[in-house]
Amino acid sequence: MAFYRFRRMIRKLPGKVIHAVPIPDPVVTEGFGAREKIGSICKEMGCRSVLLVTDKTVFGLGFHEKITASLEKSGIAYTIFSDIASEPTVDIIRAGKKAAVACGADCVVALGGGSVLDSSKIIAAGARTPKRSVTRYLHKFALVPGKTLPLVTVPSTAGTGAEFTVGAVVKNDRGVKACTVVVGLDVEHVVLDSELTVNAPLDVTVWCGIDALSHGLEGLMADTESGEENVRESRECVKLALENLPVLLEDPHNVGARQAMSRAAHFGGNAINRQLAGYVHAFAHSIGALYHIPHGKAIAWCLIPVTRFQKKLCLPALAGLAAYCGLAAETDGEDDAADKLIAALGKLLEECGLEKGCAALKEEDYDKLVGMIDADSINYSPPKTLTDEEIRALLDAIKKGD
Repeated sequence: MAFYRFRRMIRKLPGKVIHAVPIPDPVVTEGFGAREKIGSICKEMGCRSVLLVTDKTVFGLGFHEKITASLEKSGIAYTIFSDIASEPTVDIIRAGKKAAVACGADCVVALGGGSVLDSSKIIAAGARTPKRSVTRYLHKFALVPGKTLPLVTVPSTAGTGAEFTVGAVVKNDRGVKACTVVVGLDVEHVVLDSELTVNAPLDVTVWCGIDALSHGLEGLMADTESGEENVRESRECVKLALENLPVLLEDPHNVGARQAMSRAAHFGGNAINRQLAGYVHAFAHSIGALYHIPHGKAIAWCLIPVTRFQKKLCLPALAGLAAYCGLAAETDGEDDAADKLIAALGKLLEECGLEKGCAALKEEDYDKLVGMIDADSINYSPPKTLTDEEIRALLDAIKKGD
């Protein structure tokens, strides 16, 4: 009960804190093969030596080659660091920082998924302050004197929005995932290149896309101040996902739909930066971690039950989103409009092949999960602080697929 009171007392605090953190405002370049422009982008930034950070999978696919060719064409020196793992450790970050310092990097180009993008943020912070231990940047808030090295980020998936979010997740010296907010993150340019996602496995496309959609949806439901442009981008994030994921289910090589999903993910990243997530993510993080379920799929199982539970609290936001997406008529009341939005989400998840109910969930794990969800939820600004009994009821709904 004491922890419930504490969570309730600080519910709005994360939303206030995030507004005090400087948020990157990068230039965005979009298009199939757009990473070919990185050489000219870096030249315009005045860069002379670049550390290109990626992982072995992306490197093995040769996705870096268009970037290195463009850097060579622009007369910019580069060093490739391709040792990023799916769950990066502090030792990997130390090696990346060492590589950046050794080559005199004045820019970091990050090519890859969330792990690469997050690692690059800490590498860029560490390289800016070479005498400071990398572990200094694995606290809750990593204060970088001045700014990090400038980054050009190139996401290879369309889901996390990590190409310019101020958060980063890296395992610390104890092997525990440290969630860090990088204060002073300097993402100068984002390149959204659909060529990197066009051949992605369909399950990766689907669950990354649902993750992106959830960022926009939860941003709109968060109890924090949000300007008109941020609201528009979060609505557009959901609309793009609702419209384009079904297209990709039928035609995975549809370049226009791939590019639209990259844009949706980017707008979702803006929602994380400006509005934060909520209980969908708190439940999905905990269920995913305990049962080793891919994040996007865990999100999909949690999306409808949590949204439906919060419907009455978020009627204006959900009804406004339904109207923006063309799902509700002007004559619909807020309650009916919100129901139409939830129905559309349910239809999309069904089309994506989501099984009815999360069979992995076990009632004997509920006590552990409640504690995990309670702890994770204090990072967000949800519309309501859930009691442990309400969390158990929602776990039941997720398990049964209600």
